[in-house]
Amino acid sequence: MGHLRRHRFFFGFVLLLIFCSVMVIRLMHANQAKHVELREALILLDARGYGLEAEKLYQRLLQNVSQLSNKSLLEDFQRTRGLVDPRREQPDNPLWRYHWTVSNELEKRSESTLVRARKLAGHP
Repeated sequence: MGHLRRHRFFFGFVLLLIFCSVMVIRLMHANQAKHVELREALILLDARGYGLEAEKLYQRLLQNVSQLSNKSLLEDFQRTRGLVDPRREQPDNPLWRYHWTVSNELEKRSESTLVRARKLAGHP
């Protein structure tokens, strides 16, 4: 019992650290779930012809594209790829615009990844 009293601040700190870590992980999962919900709602509204509502969701999704992980971007790209015709421009379609925004963001990131890989290999 004396050991516990002497190190109570250390144990309290460890418990606080564990609690904060769990809360951060829960927040990350909640944010990911919210993003997936928005993406799927955009797809549904676009498929049903609700252009104005789909445009609003497109704008909300667009705000967070730069903060998304590569994995989330790739999931969005794959999910929207089969729903739009990439060879036919459809600038009035928010789903098509979101697909191309995600595609461009992935391409931009792959270029920086390539540059970083070349630096690691010792190439100037």
